[in-house]
Amino acid sequence: MRTGRAPILLTAVTLASALTLTACTDGGGSSTGSSGGNYVTGPSGISTVARGKRVAAPKLDGETVEGGTLDTSTLKGKVVVINVWGSWCGPCRTEAPYFKKVSEELAKDVAFVGINTRDNSKQNALNFEKDYGIGYPSLFDPAGKLVLRFPTGTLNPAAIPSTIVLDREGRIAARALTAIDDKRLRQMIDPLLAEK
Repeated sequence: MRTGRAPILLTAVTLASALTLTACTDGGGSSTGSSGGNYVTGPSGISTVARGKRVAAPKLDGETVEGGTLDTSTLKGKVVVINVWGSWCGPCRTEAPYFKKVSEELAKDVAFVGINTRDNSKQNALNFEKDYGIGYPSLFDPAGKLVLRFPTGTLNPAAIPSTIVLDREGRIAARALTAIDDKRLRQMIDPLLAEK
């Protein structure tokens, strides 16, 4: 009777592995999560929207990994970087030191917010933040409901990791659907800081 359980267990492990791999991408997928949007994707993989064609970001609010509350609509007036991540995601670990570095360099002018997704335990997310020295807050979104608030046809976060940058008016201005380094992160942020 024990041999009957082995194929079932193997099938379950294979399925779980496949789901994990498709959930955490490094940019190799073809899904953009948008159709017919008014944006341009450059050779760096960063998609941008012209100033006059940007749409408002959805309200992103709720409990943080750290146990507080956060509402991104209160951050209008600042450029806002939103990073969707999971502690289980290899590319998220790769980019974390760059986010720490840039968030500290631009702390006066730019607000950084994480959206921790598909982590069933806050402890895993807290450990990730501690390991990488992340000092900015992350909304705890284990079911991915916050990500679904982004309008269809916009630069929505369609992969993990995803990075969305909002202009000072709270409108979606740029997106990357892969792990990024500090140079590419600054390529997303600096033009928005220069806007008057």
